[in-house]
Amino acid sequence: MIGMTLKQLRYIEALARHRHFGRAAEACSISQPALSLQVKELERMFGAPLVERGARHVRLTAVGDEFIQKTRQILLAVEELEDLGRASRGPLAGRLRLGIIPTVAPYFLPKIITALSTRFPDLELELRESVTQSLIGDLRDARLDLAVVALPISETGLQEFALFEEDFVLVRPSDDADKAVPSPEDLQTMRLLLLEEGHCFRQQALSFCQIDDSQPRQLMEGSSLSTLVQMVGAGLGVTLIPEMALKLETRSASVSVARFPQPCPSRTIGMVWRTTNPLSDQLMQIGAIVRGLGQRTRDHMAGET
Repeated sequence: MIGMTLKQLRYIEALARHRHFGRAAEACSISQPALSLQVKELERMFGAPLVERGARHVRLTAVGDEFIQKTRQILLAVEELEDLGRASRGPLAGRLRLGIIPTVAPYFLPKIITALSTRFPDLELELRESVTQSLIGDLRDARLDLAVVALPISETGLQEFALFEEDFVLVRPSDDADKAVPSPEDLQTMRLLLLEEGHCFRQQALSFCQIDDSQPRQLMEGSSLSTLVQMVGAGLGVTLIPEMALKLETRSASVSVARFPQPCPSRTIGMVWRTTNPLSDQLMQIGAIVRGLGQRTRDHMAGET
């Protein structure tokens, strides 16, 4: 196995992650035949099959599963060695892979990009928008350097850095503008529009309304906050959205907005990264910059209220 290369390990890891040669090749920016050839060569050097090839999908063999676990440990260590070198060279530069959840990205990401580009002109941001569970998996496997998510995550091996708190607001049809703000108990009897399963904001909304997601109930779902607000404008129900989304999502919809009395529903937005990441000091600097952005955004929204 002397000839085994890091490139081959990255190829097999991508194949294990995507379970599909075409998608794995696309993720690695090579052709499918080239990836297949490299995987076969890796299996030859290893001396045992690592994947079971089907007509449409790829499955790991028993030994392949163990191989991938070790491979991911190796790739993580290599990433951390590279980060150690970057940390020793001073100001943050080069590639930084940032993940962000969909209920934050459209409203706050442009400010993050502008601020970091100004503070670290040699930084090359690679961005990924996805749900929390997927981002945390990518952090653990060193496919991301840090992620902006709703806290707490409470995962061993991950550092949490709180950025800011934000309230949830109620969006309902414009004809309901003069009605009393419903209590959580009242919301249980209304047609509540929610994001699809997998979004942490869905669970936060259900928690405020004291609704068990496993209980049979007539709930309508949307793939984005924009879709939910448009559904409200069409008279299909009511929804909750985070305060930062208010201006963008309600400007073209026939809806009214109501704020809940204290204690109102809210969430903590923060950043997370691996505790072993040698760039932790630099990531703390990024956290401080983004925290300042969040505070200024909140102050601005409060001034508009």
